[in-house]
Amino acid sequence: MMILSSCSTTHSQRIRTGAERSEIYLESLEGKKVALITNQSGRVGDEHLVDFLLANKVDLVRIFAPEHGFRGDRSDGAKIKDEVDEKTGIPLSSLYGKNKKPSAELLQDIDVLVFDIQDVGLRYYTYLSTLSWAMEAAAENSVFFMLLDRPNPNAYYVDGPVLDTAFRSILGLHPTPIVSGMTIGEYALMLKGENWIKKSEVLDLTIIELENYTHDSLYQLPVAPSPNLPNMKSIYLYSSLCYFEGANVSVGRGTEKPFQLMGFPGYEDGTMEFTPRSIPGKSKYPKFEDLVCHGIDLSTLSNEELTKEARINWTYLWKMYEFLGEDAFFKSLDYFQKLSGSDAIHQALKKGWTIEQFRDSYQKELEDFKVIRSKYLLYK
Repeated sequence: MMILSSCSTTHSQRIRTGAERSEIYLESLEGKKVALITNQSGRVGDEHLVDFLLANKVDLVRIFAPEHGFRGDRSDGAKIKDEVDEKTGIPLSSLYGKNKKPSAELLQDIDVLVFDIQDVGLRYYTYLSTLSWAMEAAAENSVFFMLLDRPNPNAYYVDGPVLDTAFRSILGLHPTPIVSGMTIGEYALMLKGENWIKKSEVLDLTIIELENYTHDSLYQLPVAPSPNLPNMKSIYLYSSLCYFEGANVSVGRGTEKPFQLMGFPGYEDGTMEFTPRSIPGKSKYPKFEDLVCHGIDLSTLSNEELTKEARINWTYLWKMYEFLGEDAFFKSLDYFQKLSGSDAIHQALKKGWTIEQFRDSYQKELEDFKVIRSKYLLYK
């Protein structure tokens, strides 16, 4: 296992992503057959990593795409088909749909599998599961795995219950909290180091480190990581609102403010109205489609207000559950539990616990995770 870096961290210099540090990794790709796992977030400055690698004579023979597709323009949950990239003619294989893990057949002639996707540091964001399965496939097929690290916009805190493995799914595979406070490179080191993937001991893993980055760096993502996280406000609110995906509450899918609104038809405490619509490439058949919802506009909060507390804001969830009650609140309890990673949140709501009682209930497991996490941190 290698971690490649060449500079110390300062606060005064621009953050450089792993992909931008080509002086470190290009030589390792010379003369190798390379496959790349990426999407629209895989950028080297203003250029896509695919174009950058081809311009530098890298033998790129296959592209793998996660949820939302190679260009990041597919709705959540949309099954992505295998195809050929129109611009380059390179075969494009989906890792979201029938096959979520690179097959031995597709890795047969591959020497290096490169991973470059912008993550947001939350357990239920499916790119982390794609990473886990890809690392496992590389280990099983003796393929060298290189990860180009990217900043985590939510790396400045760690919070939430740790996953109960009885609730494992693509929304969470490993015993981590909802917010891990780790870059995707650090997370990969943990997957290997804790033997959370098959054949982890034989995986040949290299991390291309970030430059000029710390966990306190509030990094502004230059490209939206997925269609319904269009800006930093949605990304900061995501850890507090995503559970509503399993409830009879809209978070603004099908509007211009996804994950920045909260409401439903007839919500008496709502201070504004919004009407979800189907939007191609963003929201197909959104919850409460074409119905007027009454709700709260959280986009009025500043980024400073959203980040200062540095923890999940459970107030939104408690407020809506209290208004609707147990029977009316859940659209799919199973989906809610998978997003939660356990039944702990549901039980706390059902028992009428206060938010502070709930927070206290998961602090021990959170502290235990922080001990594990500390072994794999690359940045201050």
